[in-house]
Amino acid sequence: MTKLFLALALLIPTLASAGPDRVYVMAGSKHLNTVYEFNEINPGVFLTWEESMLDFTVGGYINSYSKTSLAVSVAYPILRGENYSVDVFAGLSTYFDTSRPDILPMAGIQGRLGPAFVQYIPTPGNYVDGIVSFGMTFDLN
Repeated sequence: MTKLFLALALLIPTLASAGPDRVYVMAGSKHLNTVYEFNEINPGVFLTWEESMLDFTVGGYINSYSKTSLAVSVAYPILRGENYSVDVFAGLSTYFDTSRPDILPMAGIQGRLGPAFVQYIPTPGNYVDGIVSFGMTFDLN
């Protein structure tokens, strides 16, 4: 966890000066229909720039293997209002020092209602049906 906080301490001030529109604070996850033990407490911080057609996000978190991960993603808004959104997204996440490949693709659907957000990422493997992550989000404008 120390690596995550060090990476974020170096990265966030630089990215924040680039004027992100929103910050996401991830709290945890739930791995659906699995018999394996995963870390379900996944603190993380993500900055998002909301553009007219796409949203761009970068951040870091503690992954399901209790290791530090960095992620980048792009989202396409399907529905968007002042206090809610539904988006499809795709991106890449690092998984160094785990049994997984070093960089993994991810894609799914995410929703925001007020300050709460949730994401669903379907998985192609046989050991888990999908991952639901959740947390809080705040408008920076």
